[in-house]
Amino acid sequence: MFQLPKNLADYVKHTNNWRKVWGNTELSLSSAQDRQTLADNIDSELSPENLSCDGELPRSHVEAKYRALTKVATELKRMDPSVKFYEFE
Repeated sequence: MFQLPKNLADYVKHTNNWRKVWGNTELSLSSAQDRQTLADNIDSELSPENLSCDGELPRSHVEAKYRALTKVATELKRMDPSVKFYEFE
């Protein structure tokens, strides 16, 4: 049986929790469109402005955030090689 990678599972859960707050539908890894939406979200979070909170975060937090997001991106790309990234690749 396929085991969903932990980092990716945690990211999807976190993303869906925020989507519920804003009244948006949940994203599913079984949908190609949702996987691309997740990739787009990761790209957005990896942009320099978002990654550093416009320079407000200490370098150690930025580096930890970067490492966590690139792990998720790697797991998503491994799961679906067709997803497109721009900040990650």
